[in-house]
Amino acid sequence: MLTKKYAILVTVLLVISSTVPLMTQAQGTAFQVANQWCKGVNIVFFPGGTQGGGFETVVYNGAVQATADLGPTTTYFWSDWAPDKMITQFKQAEATHPDGISIMGHPGDDAFKPVVDEAEKAGIIVTHSNTTLPKLEGTYKSSGFGYVGADLYPQGQSVGNEAVQLFGLQKGDRVMVWGLLSQPGRGQRTKGIQDALTAAGMTVDYLEIDAATQKDVTAGIPTFTAYVSSHPDVKAVITDHGNLTAALPSLLKAANKNPGDIKTGGFDANAPTIQGIKDGWITFTNDQQEYLQGYLPILQICLTKKYGFSGLHIDTGAGFITKDNVSSVTALAGAYR
Repeated sequence: MLTKKYAILVTVLLVISSTVPLMTQAQGTAFQVANQWCKGVNIVFFPGGTQGGGFETVVYNGAVQATADLGPTTTYFWSDWAPDKMITQFKQAEATHPDGISIMGHPGDDAFKPVVDEAEKAGIIVTHSNTTLPKLEGTYKSSGFGYVGADLYPQGQSVGNEAVQLFGLQKGDRVMVWGLLSQPGRGQRTKGIQDALTAAGMTVDYLEIDAATQKDVTAGIPTFTAYVSSHPDVKAVITDHGNLTAALPSLLKAANKNPGDIKTGGFDANAPTIQGIKDGWITFTNDQQEYLQGYLPILQICLTKKYGFSGLHIDTGAGFITKDNVSSVTALAGAYR
């Protein structure tokens, strides 16, 4: 079976590579349409948050491009980053009997297990991105349950360690962490940040990102300004949310701070975050390549549906962007949008 699978994949790749010159010619468009080998497959895709949001727009664009390249029919469900809504929408998606559903794992293994079990019994391929579901992935990997995103706890640890190094923090320095500890799966990244900072001797003040701020980052301005006002000795802020990281310049301005007054770091390579690094408001960001979190789950479902491939586990969260390398990724970040 494996031999057959890989033979098919190699054949597909050879066909594509042998015809790449055609892509630059007028007939290239016809070639791409003719070779949408996933046509007829129906997919439901969860980009994560709100339509038009910074992080989720990049995820969505990746899924849209994969759909254009491969040819399935894709329906999108926007969940406002709300775990309960993700479960409700999964049930709604399952009721439409698609060939595959790509979810984000924020609700956690226990919350997702009953509905995923039901979908798998119905023959629906399920895969996931952004937040790991290790138990479900272990159970259903052979039937296409893959993962695209960062391994969250070590990703959080790496961000905490990077902050200590880049910010020049000393033992006892105060650091604010704004994260999502309350979410059983997603919260592992926040826990990794906290653990790394605590191990380095920092004084860590934790704030939970509420539902209103997840949906609209401007709702978090009062929380941020109140914290900064009451903690004038804060040396650094780490936001465990891509859209909040992108909003750091606005948050700091609202708190009457200038670039560099408080060191800041967070997640994702959204265009506003890139600009914030260039302007000195943001010290670094962890790039988890969210475009791939859109593109590759569509590919996963197509490969499983058409050729029986098992789930692929792809870690996208290893890189950091700072003022030293931001120029090299500026054009690429803009191209995602």
